[in-house]
Amino acid sequence: MCLAIPAQVIELRESDNAVVDLAGVRKEISLALVEDVAVGDYVIVHVGYALNKLDPEEAEKTLALFAELGESTALP
Repeated sequence: MCLAIPAQVIELRESDNAVVDLAGVRKEISLALVEDVAVGDYVIVHVGYALNKLDPEEAEKTLALFAELGESTALP
């Protein structure tokens, strides 16, 4: 099973690269597979590549579900 997660672009870099925020963790990724990405956009990230842009509302819903899942699996 593969997992692709939403991340917000916080910095654009040279050579189709960007820095994204993944729940407070910053990671450099490749934007080679998507076009017209700007700072503030959400992208779906899998193994260091943005696969496509994501609507901000949809990204927030997905991130909330991940947070809820994390809370439900936390040890008491």
